[in-house]
Amino acid sequence: MTLQTKADTSLTPTSTEPLRIGTRGSPLALAQAHELRARLMVAHDLSEDCFAIDVISTAGDRIQDRALNELGGKGLFTEEIEDRLLSGDLDLAVHSSKDMPTVLPDGLELSTILLREDPTDAFLSHKADSLEKLPLGAVVGSASLRRQAMIKHLRPDLKLVNLRGNIETRIRKLADGEVDATLLAAAGLNRLGLAHHITTRLAVDTFLPAAGQGAVCVEVCSNAAAIKSFLAPIHHRETGLCLLAERAFLRELDGSCRTPIAAFAMMEDDVMAFRGMVLSTDGQESYEVTRTLAAPDETTAVDLGTQAGKSIRAQAGDEFLSAIANSLLVLETR
Repeated sequence: MTLQTKADTSLTPTSTEPLRIGTRGSPLALAQAHELRARLMVAHDLSEDCFAIDVISTAGDRIQDRALNELGGKGLFTEEIEDRLLSGDLDLAVHSSKDMPTVLPDGLELSTILLREDPTDAFLSHKADSLEKLPLGAVVGSASLRRQAMIKHLRPDLKLVNLRGNIETRIRKLADGEVDATLLAAAGLNRLGLAHHITTRLAVDTFLPAAGQGAVCVEVCSNAAAIKSFLAPIHHRETGLCLLAERAFLRELDGSCRTPIAAFAMMEDDVMAFRGMVLSTDGQESYEVTRTLAAPDETTAVDLGTQAGKSIRAQAGDEFLSAIANSLLVLETR
């Protein structure tokens, strides 16, 4: 059962009635749940036993022999957890922001965003020190349509295979020679203490990240006022504003795992700089947009992302967007 609250405005978890945190069971998902718990322990001066981490298996975790774009997209990593939230079995859920669908189930919302980690993509290889220096026809493994399209855009000669599994599994497959290189989120490697495997980080101005990459988000029931109040001290405002812009961009373009879309916003001196991109699955056609916004708030951040998406739609045309959304890039799975 979820926590009982006083007048639904405050709560104090205890060892007998802990705050129930839902998460996937991968090492990275657990690391993120532990980070969230640690931040809440410090913010509220509570002990570890005031929190219970519930591991939930999702379809995206169980099905490893097919590409995500063949299976239906990002909801595969969230549906079972969201069902438990709505049923009251969980108080909140912690996710990688880049895995979240742009439209959430009725009654749920993202209330809290943690300080963003390194947003870049990391290049891992034992054959070359950069993507550009890989041998002609080298095999690169990636499960991300965005990464596949951007790799093809930069190096159309490379052979791409669909590399599924958690971070450790992909590193092992690289070490075993199943692929010559792979790309992973630098944030995940950092959180797991695996940054020593990184050959080089890809600069965001040449290899644009996925929307939300590096940011951890917390999902709650929309009517859970006490839970949202409890989480408020650990919310990172600037990361939250950037995520609003990036997700609005995705939403305007109907972004999912079926569409190679990249988006990244950053704040400096209270000015948001935003860049978004959409590519064809073969990487040979792409459209970009940049925007800046001074002193953003939640409303203007969403509007920036929405308008950026409309700009891309005007450039590319609905026919192009529909074509890439309905296409499947079928790759050998490893």
